[in-house]
Amino acid sequence: MLKTNYTMVTEFILLGLTDRAELQPVFFVVFLLIYLVTVSGNVSMILLIRSDSKLHTPMYFFLSHLSFVDLCYATNVTPQMLVNFLSKRKTISFIGCFIQFHFFISLVITDYYMLTVMAYDRYMAICKPLLYGSKMSRRVCLSLVAAPYIYGFANGLAQTILMLRLSFCGPNEINHFYCADPPLMVLACSDTYVKETAMFVVAGSNLTCSLTIILISYIFIFTAILRIRSAEGRSKAFSTCGSHMLAVTLFYGTLFCMYVRPPTDKTVEESKIISVFYTFVSPVLNPLIYSLRNRDVKQAFKNVLRRNIITTVTSPSLSNKA
Repeated sequence: MLKTNYTMVTEFILLGLTDRAELQPVFFVVFLLIYLVTVSGNVSMILLIRSDSKLHTPMYFFLSHLSFVDLCYATNVTPQMLVNFLSKRKTISFIGCFIQFHFFISLVITDYYMLTVMAYDRYMAICKPLLYGSKMSRRVCLSLVAAPYIYGFANGLAQTILMLRLSFCGPNEINHFYCADPPLMVLACSDTYVKETAMFVVAGSNLTCSLTIILISYIFIFTAILRIRSAEGRSKAFSTCGSHMLAVTLFYGTLFCMYVRPPTDKTVEESKIISVFYTFVSPVLNPLIYSLRNRDVKQAFKNVLRRNIITTVTSPSLSNKA
């Protein structure tokens, strides 16, 4: 039932991470630096993969899309958050809030299944090496990349429609730094049972389904690795999987804590801290994880630096001769 004598909400106030004024400039600098590293790291990874022909393989094709998704969902939240750190009125319009809500849900679900696709790719490469070239053709890779985007944005649209069916008629202070499911439902004046159930079902099923596929893939992968006789071969196989496993652990661990609990004032407060990990830490660490632990990426980066140095050195000499 709706509350009587209500006024429909036209904007929301994002309370952010803290209400302490002296910490706002500090947080602004910290999260600005994190965002700049996130953008530079993920953009560099995408450009590096595109520029080096040795990285034109399914594994790095999927990695470039993971970097793109990470970049998008960090950008969906961070600019508004940075503005609010320096603003007295930390508002976001009703429409703006739901646009942010839609893209965040869509991109997070896309990220689930992009990581799942990457696990399947590693399974095919290590467990079915003779079939890898035919099974992971360009057409198959494009289909495997398109599916997470289509499914993720369809899920995001469904969740947004369900949220828009709720009535917001009184308090408009969102106890979070972006428009998320649990804190928005706490503000609703109408019955949230359908939306709350849908959140648990969608979040739980997507997390469980994607993680199950990843775990099954890695069971087969580890079994295959243990059969490799040479220590060098095992080391290389573990190296290509280790980065992905680290990214999966960080991303899924925090999301389970965020979405599989009822939205109460206490859990909403706790979810703000948890959200920092998968909203900021995961996108900023992924490029570092994949670059520092991957020989091919490090070699490609050295090649790019070498080409740039050679170009810089030869350009003045050519202009002098002219």
